[in-house]
Amino acid sequence: MSIREMGAVLRRRWYVIVPAMLLSLLAALHLYRSVPVAYQSQSSVALLDSSAAAKLPPAFGNPISNAGGALVVTADVLIRAMSGADAARELHSLGVTDPYTVGFAANTSGPLLTMTVTGTDREKVLKETNILTGFAGEQLNALQAAAKVQPAYMVQTAPVVLPQTPVPQLKSRYQQVLGVLILGVSVGFTLSFVADALSAARRRRRESSAEGSAGPGRAGRRRSRGRHVDATALLTGYLALAFFIPSNLTLPGLGGVGTPANVFALLALFWYLATWLAGRIRPAPGTRLPRVAMWLLAVSVLASYIANAGRGSVRKELLGADRGLIALLVWVSLVVLVTAGIQDRARLDVLLRRAVVMGTIVAAIGFYDFFTATNIADSISIPGLSSSVPQITTLDRGAFTRPRSTTAQPLEFGGMLALLLPFAVQQAFDPVRRHLRAWRRWGPVALMGGALPLTVSRTSIIGALIVILVMVPRWKPQRRWTAIGVLVGAVACFKVIIPGLIGTITGLFASFLSNSDSSTQARTVKYSAIVPYLDERPLFGRGMGTFIPELYFFTDNQYMLTLAETGFLGLIALLFLFLAGIHQGGAIRRLAVGESDRELGQAFFASALVALVVSATFDALSFPMFAGMFFLTIAAGGSYLGFIRRAAPKPRFVEYPCLPADQQLPTPPPAPAR
Repeated sequence: MSIREMGAVLRRRWYVIVPAMLLSLLAALHLYRSVPVAYQSQSSVALLDSSAAAKLPPAFGNPISNAGGALVVTADVLIRAMSGADAARELHSLGVTDPYTVGFAANTSGPLLTMTVTGTDREKVLKETNILTGFAGEQLNALQAAAKVQPAYMVQTAPVVLPQTPVPQLKSRYQQVLGVLILGVSVGFTLSFVADALSAARRRRRESSAEGSAGPGRAGRRRSRGRHVDATALLTGYLALAFFIPSNLTLPGLGGVGTPANVFALLALFWYLATWLAGRIRPAPGTRLPRVAMWLLAVSVLASYIANAGRGSVRKELLGADRGLIALLVWVSLVVLVTAGIQDRARLDVLLRRAVVMGTIVAAIGFYDFFTATNIADSISIPGLSSSVPQITTLDRGAFTRPRSTTAQPLEFGGMLALLLPFAVQQAFDPVRRHLRAWRRWGPVALMGGALPLTVSRTSIIGALIVILVMVPRWKPQRRWTAIGVLVGAVACFKVIIPGLIGTITGLFASFLSNSDSSTQARTVKYSAIVPYLDERPLFGRGMGTFIPELYFFTDNQYMLTLAETGFLGLIALLFLFLAGIHQGGAIRRLAVGESDRELGQAFFASALVALVVSATFDALSFPMFAGMFFLTIAAGGSYLGFIRRAAPKPRFVEYPCLPADQQLPTPPPAPAR
C-alpha cells in the first residue's frame, strides 16, 4: 500500500480519525491542566575515611585524600541499605513520603552519593531532601555500630552539595501529554483501516460479478498512480538508519531504544497493520515459526512488566520497563515485516544483499578507527539526538585501539559482523553472482572477516571460529582446502602487518583458560550475585529493562540478564528463539534442491549459532544494532524456509494422483523381501 492510498483511506474514514484525534487532544489538555507539576531536589554526600585510618600514608591525617578504594564498597552497601524496604518504612515515619532515589553520582569513580526527591509540593520536597541527607549519615553509623566498629575507625559522611532548591520537572509532564496524543492518533489510525476493511468486505458481498470485475480495474488504476512501497523498501530504510547513524545517538528521554532506526521500525509496523487491515497482504504460508517464537517472548516480557508493576520499583526501573516494551515492539515489527510482509523471494534476496553491503561499509569504518586510533562516530552530531551512553571514548587493549565504528561498543561491532559474515560468504559463492568482479563478491568477506580480529575481543574470535567450523566442513574438498590455506595466509598477514595483534588475542584466551583474566573473574563473580534477585522472582523476573547498571551492576551475559529481568519464562523464550533459528537453517539445508540454497541454509544455521554462543559473553540484546540484525536474520530464515517448502516437490496421494508438469515423482523405496 502506497502513501497516497493510506491517505485516501484516512480521507474516506475521516469520521473515525477526526473524533479520535479530537478526543486525544481533549484528554491531553485535561491531563496538562489536572496533573500537578513535579518538583525535584538533589543533594550529594561523600564518604570520608576515619581519622585513625587517615593518619597512615598516603592520607597522613587528611581524610579527603583517602576518599577511594574500599570506600566505594562502603558506599555501595549504604546505597543498598537506603534503597531497602526497612529504610523506606523508617523514612516514611520521618515524613519522606514522596519517591526518592539514592545512587552513585554521575560520572564519578569515588564514594560520592547523590540523593534525589521528587514530589508536587516544592517546600515539602526541600524538607524531605534535608531529612534524606541526614538519614544517610545515621544509616551509615547504624551499619557500623551493628558491625561493632570502634568510633575512631568509623567512616563518616560529609555533605558536598546541600539540598538544592526544587526545580520543576516539566519534561515528564510534556512526555505524558505527548504519550496521550500519540495513543489517540494510533488508535484512530488503526480504527480507520479496520472500518475501511469492514466496509470493503460488505461491499464485496453485495456486488455482483460484473460490478466486481469493474471495481478491481479502478482500484488498479488508483494503485498505479501511487508510489509502490513494500516491506523490503521499508526494511532497507531501517538498515540504513541502523548502520549509518551511531547507535548511541537516540531521541531524548527514550534511552538506548530511542534510535532513529527503532522509531522507523515502529512506523513501518503501522504501515504493515494498515496494509494487512486493507486486505492487501497476507502472511505467507510456512513462515509461522519466528512469529510463534516472538509470541512466546512477548508473553514473557508482558508477564515481567506486570510483575514489575506489582513491586516497589523506583522511577528509573519503571522507565526501564517502558523502554523494554518499546524494544519488544521494535523486534516484533522486524519479525512481522520480514516473515509476513515480503511475498517475493527475489525481494528477500535483495534485502540480504543490502544488509551485507551496509555491514561491509561499517566494517570499513572499523578499519579506519583501528589504524587511526580514533572513532569517526564521535565526530557525528545530529540535531535533535543525544548520546544515551555518557562519555563514550575509544577503548584500548594492550597497544591497540579497539574499533567500534558506528556501534556503541566493540563487542556489539564484532557480534554484529559475526552475524552477517556467513551471508557474505554465501553470496560470494552464489552462482547467480559469478558474473560480478571478484572484488565485489569477496570484498565484503575480506572486510568483515578482517575487522573481527581488530576488536581484540574473545567474542569476535569465537564468532569467527563458529562460522568457520560450521560452514567449511560442509564444502567440497577442493574448496575446503583452499579456504584453510586462505585462513592460514590471513593469520600470517596479520602477524606481519600488525605485529603483536595475534599474540594479544592468544594471550586473552590463555588467561581465560588459566582463570587469570581479571575481566573473566569479574564476570563469574557477578553470576553468583544474580542469585538473590532470581530467588526473589524466579518465574517472571523483575521486569525487562529494569536491571539498570546504575542501580545494580553490569551482567555482561545475556542469559544472566534475562534471568534477572524476565525469569525462567523469559530464558525459555529466548532459548526457543535461538533454537528456532538453528532449526530453520537446518531445515532449509535439508529441503533445498540446489547447492546455493543448501549453503544459504548453512549460513542461517551458522548465524543463529553465533548468536546463541556470543550472548553468553555480553548482554547482546541491550545493544540496538546487534539486536536488530539478530531478529532480522531469524525472521529472514523463517521466510526463506517458507519459500523452500512451497517450492519443494509434493508427494502423490490418492486425492492428488497427478503431479504438476514441472515436478517429478520421488523414487519409491524398495519393497521389503518376503
